Amino acid sequence: MKVRYIGKSFGVECLTNGKIYECIGIEDGMLRIIDDSEEDYLYSAIQPGSLEYPELCGKWEIVEDNENEDLSKIIK
Repeated sequence: MKVRYIGKSFGVECLTNGKIYECIGIEDGMLRIIDDSEEDYLYSAIQPGSLEYPELCGKWEIVEDNENEDLSKIIK
């Protein structure tokens, strides 16, 4: 599964506006994303952003879903 982050870039190794990220799973309403640090972290499916700076949040755009359309079900 793949998603594009749309929003303000934050952190050196977090999320970058317009960049496509691999989503390796969905856990408790969160997306497990391999971010710019090349590690996997949980991000909100609705308003992904920085925990330190909540005003720096964006949204996900689905690039590639799985056959069950799991991303479409959680990203609204």
